[in-house]
Amino acid sequence: MRDTKTTKGAGRPRSAEKDEAILRAALELLAAQGYVRMTLDQVATAAGVSKSTIHLRWKTKADLLTAALAGLRMADAPPASGDIRTDLVDILRDFATTVERVNGMALIGTCLAEEPHTPELLALLRERTVLPRRALLRDALEQAREAGQVRADADLEAATSALLGPFYADYMAGRGGQPEWAEQAVDLVLAGLRPLNA
Repeated sequence: MRDTKTTKGAGRPRSAEKDEAILRAALELLAAQGYVRMTLDQVATAAGVSKSTIHLRWKTKADLLTAALAGLRMADAPPASGDIRTDLVDILRDFATTVERVNGMALIGTCLAEEPHTPELLALLRERTVLPRRALLRDALEQAREAGQVRADADLEAATSALLGPFYADYMAGRGGQPEWAEQAVDLVLAGLRPLNA
């Protein structure tokens, strides 16, 4: 929990409880109604705060929503095990759980559709959720490369895309929700990354 104390003259301290209530309400409304239909007035009502309280913390609906999504990252994932397969599968499973919890595929579609009109939504989503998730996968692969489990010349950015890609491709093909997708994606990618003399 954040420290809500402040120095004299710094103004009223921010309430961690209000912050958490607002973020929780935003996620619940996002999942129930989608980004376009969700309003800050609805978030304020659900969180039991005023709209001005929200604006003191987040400038726009896109700012609030992506901050809430950022808070979900790897919330329940275990610490790194040191086994590259296990770690990659854990990261992918947590990713899928997060996307499904907030109806994330619809949100991605909205971000892409709204890019000409609300470019900050996609930019913030990329900055706060997409790139940090990729960084988790990239870091795990980098550690595996340092341990000699991955070829020194492997393109880790391409490998990261290959790990995430099946989730989106299966959803679009109507094959989403298969329980073993993460293991299958990891096994395919690792098979192509192993040192040639392994």
